[in-house]
Amino acid sequence: MADNPDTIGADILPRIDFEAFEEELRESLRPKVERLGYCGEIWQIGANTPKSTFHFSELTEALKNEMEMKTVELVALTAAGVMGNVYEKNQHERLADKLGYGRDWIAQVNELQAQKGKHMTDAECAVQKFVMAAIYRRGHDCTPLFKDVIAAIGPEQAVGVLWSVGRCVMHAVFRNTLGLEPPVGSIFEKKAGK
Repeated sequence: MADNPDTIGADILPRIDFEAFEEELRESLRPKVERLGYCGEIWQIGANTPKSTFHFSELTEALKNEMEMKTVELVALTAAGVMGNVYEKNQHERLADKLGYGRDWIAQVNELQAQKGKHMTDAECAVQKFVMAAIYRRGHDCTPLFKDVIAAIGPEQAVGVLWSVGRCVMHAVFRNTLGLEPPVGSIFEKKAGK
């Protein structure tokens, strides 16, 4: 990471050790850190603004509780692909795989083509088309596509998609600005020597 000119060095922007986080943030993230076995660099930097980072973490968890998990993963993978956020793409590939959505489905989502009749449902294609348009168009002229999302998954889930797109864009801008390397590789990367 030190050789990457787009990476903000620790001498410029401090990383805070997980056990030194403010208590509210540390306890909010503890289940995630224990499940993953590490504290991601994005959280270590975010701990410089503990209240904001706490609420970002809580938003993430609230969306997981209010939305269908497959929709959460669809939005996260799509937004990560559009925004070039390999940090989040790699992590959500792993989570979607662990949740049993299948590597063929994950690969199709990563193509950003929203093709019906393969592994994605019509409803998933409607969501992906909206997510891509919302990011590329900055939310302008997306109402017809959003109406398709409401028709496909209902108003509650559709509102969750809106919030989730915003959350994913926030993550991507944070990660991309700082040039953070993903803590894990893609599930589709070939292992060395194979």
